[in-house]
Amino acid sequence: MIVRWVWIFLDVAAPAEEGWRFWAAATGCRVGDRRGARAEFATLEPAAGDPWLKLQEVAGGGGVHLDLDVDDPALAAEAARALGAALVWAHPEGGYVVMRSPGGFVFCLTTWNGAHQQERAGLEVVLDQVCLDVPAPHYDAECTFWAALLRIEPVAGSLPQFRVLPRPSHLPVRIMLQRKDSGTGPVTGHPDFACRDRASAERQQLAWGAQKRASGPRWSVLAAPGGQVYCLTDRDPVSGTLPPASAT
Repeated sequence: MIVRWVWIFLDVAAPAEEGWRFWAAATGCRVGDRRGARAEFATLEPAAGDPWLKLQEVAGGGGVHLDLDVDDPALAAEAARALGAALVWAHPEGGYVVMRSPGGFVFCLTTWNGAHQQERAGLEVVLDQVCLDVPAPHYDAECTFWAALLRIEPVAGSLPQFRVLPRPSHLPVRIMLQRKDSGTGPVTGHPDFACRDRASAERQQLAWGAQKRASGPRWSVLAAPGGQVYCLTDRDPVSGTLPPASAT
């Protein structure tokens, strides 16, 4: 199984129009390719390169999930099950399979449509990371699963509770796993922006309707309209990595 492309799927609580407008402004994309019986799906289309962000209007609380583009979702699902994932729902006619990781995070295996190039040159802010918030009992198994599924060797993050799957050059998204020492239940996730100037990005996004929840040495926690939690980070928008500590 080879993952050809990774999509960040933003699940926005209904009614989603305000949230969709916010995400379009914050990512510098336009809402396009609306589809579904209720026009509940859309793609965030960048000015250049292939898109890697999608939107979905959902009932209840919002969140995030991942779509992994592969050559054959059914075969990929068997490989994922062998690594510890569980099947939720298969839709052969639609070309996708819904699954859960060993810790319960929902993701989809979808048919690759040829996307292969993300354009980052000149971007000041880019939504390029999903952080998996993993209760401690699931942490080791979840790290092992995602590393094997994506064929990426994890590396230590900036704090002991973080592990990162570095982004290969052919993929637009990287995954970080954060160990949560309190709480139980399934693995959840939130999206993260890489910001050249986090303070400036924060001011802009607050003006567009976000609310600030908290801040740390290299990140700010915000909530989009509708309550969807995400982070702004000091990572470089082109490389997706943090600068050396001495440079911050």
